[in-house]
Amino acid sequence: MSEAAESIFSLVKASDGGAPLYLQLKKNIEDAVQRGVIGPGDALPSERDIAIKADISRVTVRKAVQDLVKNGILVQRHGSGTFVAPRMERVEQSLSRLTSFTDDMARRGMSASSIWLDKGIYPPSPDEIMILGLSAKELVARVSRLRIANETPMAIERASISLAALPDPEAVGPSLYSTLDKTGNRPARAVQRISAVNLVGADARLLEVPEGSACLHIERISYLASGKVIEFTRSIYRGDAYDFVAELRLAGPGEELGGTT
Repeated sequence: MSEAAESIFSLVKASDGGAPLYLQLKKNIEDAVQRGVIGPGDALPSERDIAIKADISRVTVRKAVQDLVKNGILVQRHGSGTFVAPRMERVEQSLSRLTSFTDDMARRGMSASSIWLDKGIYPPSPDEIMILGLSAKELVARVSRLRIANETPMAIERASISLAALPDPEAVGPSLYSTLDKTGNRPARAVQRISAVNLVGADARLLEVPEGSACLHIERISYLASGKVIEFTRSIYRGDAYDFVAELRLAGPGEELGGTT
């Protein structure tokens, strides 16, 4: 590391009136990231090396590093080490248009890709029966994938569609809507419900963020032009990567308002 980077590990001992050592180390690393002394993707020395450089215990180093990982400043990769987290480019998505992730990213000049998590046929859940209008004896197609933009995991999408509309989920290509379009089942409109949740378990690992990170949970019900429900999707978007924007219109005289004034 450069001389400036090495200065991160110069601490004032608590016995000399300084702050607790793990807080000093944590602040030094945060400041170094903000000043650009160490940048996205840069590797930190091992816990052992940091402990030697700073003349502190490995337990103290681990506490500081774990706090920074929890706050999204650092990321840990099993078998590789600890790195400065990549700087996220926030994506602004309109709530007034129903578009695919692939199309959204293409318009922004970003490279979109997906990792398929599931393409299968299942007995429907109670929610799927009710929302998709299925009988208990019918089956449902489910497709789930991790959405990636410029090599950064952005969202997890889990879509459910009646088997009549999607008899072969394995045939779905890069765009689910393009596949549905071929059979005349591309959605014409949708209703979305957005809520804030904290990521845990496998979803946090897939999106490469610390457990407990804030994210957006979006439940979408999509309709054909006829009014028939065609898709029920539950998605999780990284809270540090997305801004959802809605254009509002002031109701005119005699029109009902959608909320309180």
